[in-house]
Amino acid sequence: MNTSVVPSSRDRDRESSSAVSGLSGLSLRLPLDPLLLLATLGLLGCSIAILHAATSADIPGNPNFYVHKQLFSGGIGLVAMLVLSRIDISRFRELTWGLYGLLMAVILANLALGASTLGAQRAIQLPGFQFQSSEFGKILLILALAGFMVDRARRIGDRDTTARLMLLMLVPAFFVMAQPDLGSAMVYIVIALSLLFVAGTPWRHFAGLFALIAIAVTVALVAAPAVGVEVLKPYQVDRLTSFLSPSDVAGNEGYQQEQSKIAIGAGQKTGRGNDATQTKLNFLPEHHTDFIFAVVGERWGFAGCALVLSLYALLIWRSLRILTMAKNLYGALVAGGVVAMLMFQVFVNVGMNLGIMPITGITLPLLSYGGSSVITTLLALGLLQSVYVQGRMAAAFKSRTIL
Repeated sequence: MNTSVVPSSRDRDRESSSAVSGLSGLSLRLPLDPLLLLATLGLLGCSIAILHAATSADIPGNPNFYVHKQLFSGGIGLVAMLVLSRIDISRFRELTWGLYGLLMAVILANLALGASTLGAQRAIQLPGFQFQSSEFGKILLILALAGFMVDRARRIGDRDTTARLMLLMLVPAFFVMAQPDLGSAMVYIVIALSLLFVAGTPWRHFAGLFALIAIAVTVALVAAPAVGVEVLKPYQVDRLTSFLSPSDVAGNEGYQQEQSKIAIGAGQKTGRGNDATQTKLNFLPEHHTDFIFAVVGERWGFAGCALVLSLYALLIWRSLRILTMAKNLYGALVAGGVVAMLMFQVFVNVGMNLGIMPITGITLPLLSYGGSSVITTLLALGLLQSVYVQGRMAAAFKSRTIL
């Protein structure tokens, strides 16, 4: 006679607990997303090669100054990315208001302690390193706003939810603009809008927000100056409008974009190599930061630009793919914020180099020189890798439960 044994609830709980324990250990062994890692390492490698070629004569007696600092920042960032990828980012949801408080603290500390460089107070000088709080603030803003949206998940369609989230973003963005750092403030706005989009905010809310943004831009650039009120500094206005007609702008901003377009055009198909005079003779300003893409165009031509843009396409494609793998709303919101941050920065910086976007001081992720920028980008990619690992672990747990 055949007898069937039905497992008791205690047995099932023990099996479930064992499965969870096994999967927790599995999360430490699961590999990172290989294509996202490939794009990350590829862009860092390109950055080192470009900085070596473009800045060897910038610091007399120390041709590898920028290369060594970029390697140091990249090394720290990669370690931080690996550590963050092994943490379940859902834990950060419990720290929503603590992270928001930390965001405000680092930005206000920058205003109080930051060193002035080129008329802007954007970084705190530490031994051997400049800490740019507005860069690190991007990560804190994503985590904090994602937690806020999850807490109000049942009221996503309320105007009150949209208004509160935008207000939470505007407070730190205002202080970032006061540094002044218009580019980072714009990134903060894009991050908030992307979280609203991923959460499923109604389109009528976006229509209202875009109308308000259009009104604010009109007031800042046209209406306020007409009555003698200076909302933005004159050089900031020139930066935002110079791309429309750079040859008509007498200041630095028009000159920068003209030189950038000359450099990219001179590279043609395969570049000028060591004959890249725009970079070598310092006609191209900020060639290690804001206008590093123009260096690629001049030295390596269309082929070099295509390689760099292909790596960014791979990076963004895998980021979007990881967004769909998120095991919960919080992970999806964090991934959405990171993807929007990366896409916006790449689009604006490359467009700025080509003369089709305004000069905003936004760096090219992983390619431009800058410790804070590189480490922040790698931390953001660490968040994406964590979403990937946790998504795979959740899929594995589901398959074991079914079996």
